[in-house]
Amino acid sequence: MLRKGILLWFAFFLICWGLGYPTLNRYDPRSAAGTSDSVDYYRLVTERPQASLGFRGYRVLVPYTAKPFYLLLASRSGSWNPVFFAMLAANALYCSTAACLLVSIGHQVVGDYAVALLGATLFLLNFTISNSHMSGMVDSGEACLMMGVIWALFANRWAALPWLAILGALAKETFVPLALVFALGWWWAAGGQERLRDSRIAWIALMATAGVATVSTIQSIVSQQVVWPWSFAALMRSDRSILSGFLRSILDHNFWFVFLWLLPLGAFQLRRMPRPWVSASFLSALAALALGAYVDARGGNVARSMFNVMGPLLSLSAASMLSNAEKDK
Repeated sequence: MLRKGILLWFAFFLICWGLGYPTLNRYDPRSAAGTSDSVDYYRLVTERPQASLGFRGYRVLVPYTAKPFYLLLASRSGSWNPVFFAMLAANALYCSTAACLLVSIGHQVVGDYAVALLGATLFLLNFTISNSHMSGMVDSGEACLMMGVIWALFANRWAALPWLAILGALAKETFVPLALVFALGWWWAAGGQERLRDSRIAWIALMATAGVATVSTIQSIVSQQVVWPWSFAALMRSDRSILSGFLRSILDHNFWFVFLWLLPLGAFQLRRMPRPWVSASFLSALAALALGAYVDARGGNVARSMFNVMGPLLSLSAASMLSNAEKDK
């Protein structure tokens, strides 16, 4: 079983590597539309976090995972850009791990390894994986740790949530509210079917505390002054109205590239998916949309966050639908 898991992870890693290969010497994500944020993440690999990088300077998990690859291969990468080589290695690591976790959970949910494998494949073949997660960005860390949260909830390991919150906060500050809403949605939907609810809500509270404390700590260290969570939230507030931010989020073409086929295909089999997972995923997706409207996110930022929380469920559901459609013939 362990050998199969290692082989599967390595196969997914190479698939991710292929998806992100163009960043090495075919185009520069720093000058491409939709991935210009990679300018700051590029600097995080080669430099120390600093206030001049803005809020992106706080997202250190993926760039710091890339640093060892960069230091090891900086002078040995040939025509490949060594920084994007390192970022590709780090992003492939996180995305392949997320895919393996989805296979494990999917096999448990649908009872069919082939369907679970197809679900993970659909997850990796989504528009946002190759065009964002594997393009010098940091969303792969958030996606992987959200899968970690889903795995912990399925395995009933609620004590893992605070540790995942710490790592997720270092990946991207949006992880904290999204994971918190996800865990609360799962806890609420499980309701009368679950025991020890008071114990579980305590772990969720500890998760929120750990995540918020990590965000505040890393921002204070980088900024060299105390940054309170509410100060950062106020700073990120857009001057535009919430309605304007909402419309800009859902009308962005990148939003529809992500969900145009995934949402219709995935919706058919949602009734057969575990209710807590469905409820938690959609509540978190709504939270991501609300955050996007609050900060007036653009360029598919909302779609990436929504995919990280809802993509695994929809990918597995779509795989189940396609598999059942084939069996019905």
